[in-house]
Amino acid sequence: MARRESGAPPAVEIDFSGDGSTAVLVDALVLAVPAGDAAWEGPLADVDAALGGALKTALNDGGFKGTVGSTSVIPTLGKIPAKRVVVTGLPATGASADDVRRAYGAAASAAKNAGATSVACPPPGGGLSAGAAYRAAVEGALLALYDFTTYKSTDNGKPGISSWTVLAEVTDEERQGVATGYAMAAGVYLARDLVSEPGNTLYPETFAAIARDVAKENEFEYQEFDEKQLAEMGAGAIVAVGQGSTHPPRMMHLTYTPRGESKGTIAFVGKGITFDTGGMSLKTTDGIVTMKTDMAGGAAVLGAMRALAGLDLPYTVHGIIAAAENMPSDTAFRPGDVLTALNGKTIEIISTDAEGRLVLADALVYAARQGAEEMIDLATLTGAKVVAIGAESVAVFSNDDDMAKAVVAAGTEAGELFWQMPLWDALKKQISSPIADMKNSGGRGGGSITAALLLSEFAEGKKWTHLDIAGAATSDTASGYRVKGPTGVGVRALINYLEAKAG
Repeated sequence: MARRESGAPPAVEIDFSGDGSTAVLVDALVLAVPAGDAAWEGPLADVDAALGGALKTALNDGGFKGTVGSTSVIPTLGKIPAKRVVVTGLPATGASADDVRRAYGAAASAAKNAGATSVACPPPGGGLSAGAAYRAAVEGALLALYDFTTYKSTDNGKPGISSWTVLAEVTDEERQGVATGYAMAAGVYLARDLVSEPGNTLYPETFAAIARDVAKENEFEYQEFDEKQLAEMGAGAIVAVGQGSTHPPRMMHLTYTPRGESKGTIAFVGKGITFDTGGMSLKTTDGIVTMKTDMAGGAAVLGAMRALAGLDLPYTVHGIIAAAENMPSDTAFRPGDVLTALNGKTIEIISTDAEGRLVLADALVYAARQGAEEMIDLATLTGAKVVAIGAESVAVFSNDDDMAKAVVAAGTEAGELFWQMPLWDALKKQISSPIADMKNSGGRGGGSITAALLLSEFAEGKKWTHLDIAGAATSDTASGYRVKGPTGVGVRALINYLEAKAG
């Protein structure tokens, strides 16, 4: 299989076939196996019979329990055309969409690790509707197969899976489930690729070039603002953050317009700090190592816009990314400076390492001026969030509880750990400034809350929800459909939110 280029969608062809499980010629046949003493029937029973009962014997001897996420690879020794069977644990009924994602993600990883390039499976089950099951299975398999090899001079010797065949006659519902799952995975792939890119290749200008390409490919309206245009419009916060770098800031604005009547206007706003040294408040040697990932919020917004292009949702959606590189230099902004944001509010700088909230401040005001009735921003914003509720979680702050609950539900549906945090006015005193309207850091105590409180000052009276994805944007381990490295957190949750609103 040819190497997938950075920014490209999944390089796996998904198709349907009327062949039976005992007749299909592939490298790996994936079968879902329920836990416990559940009766084997359908393709599972057919394959076991064709193997003379060896499948069930091998699983029993190997201690396979059928728990979600567990797999086993069994050679067929030529008794059926498929070279090997990959079994994956999944209950026959009562499974959640995330159970199906995890099961097929684990199966895809096992098949790939066994050297398979072609895979087939019967219709995914678990008790979901056909469309939901196909969508979840495709999402799980494709997300698990993600790999970033752009800068590898040689491959790992394993060609990867290039085809996945579902052994069923296709219906419109099933085809739509596959298409939606593919669109979601394509959006996550883009977000993961962007976060994987090093800082010497991804900086505000190149980030903007990618956004332009996404807009062109998907026929979105597109606007872009350079440092001069940002200064002219009064976006003094983003201009200040980027002024210390030879790579000046950019604001990118993509607009999705539905085919039919729009039911409302929503803005997704992303922090796009392509590299964060901390500026004059320089980070430590250890703290600076991973700071190419500080644009994961912007990556999630662009990934969600790509996913949205493959769907048909009845909302006008603005995707807005505020990109800057935060560098120390003789032109960099300093602690003690006072900045004026796009809505005229002033901010005293306490730490130049609290820069993400500054670029978001201008971007939120800009989004509100586009007519957005609701705004959701995403940012790798605070280490305090990681301390409060862990690295894998997403902290949700909002000025509207109903909106917050809907966003949390959308994240949960995506299999991500979303949790609503308080937005206490009592902590506003921590960001009170003696010389400006506010200061950009309220200190260590309640740091994720005070950062969100600052952002709330730029919601311009709109319904607004802030997602602090610090820590959750990358993973140190692989499990199910979660790979080691960038996660693409937030992409599927944003789409889920729109789908739920659309009913």
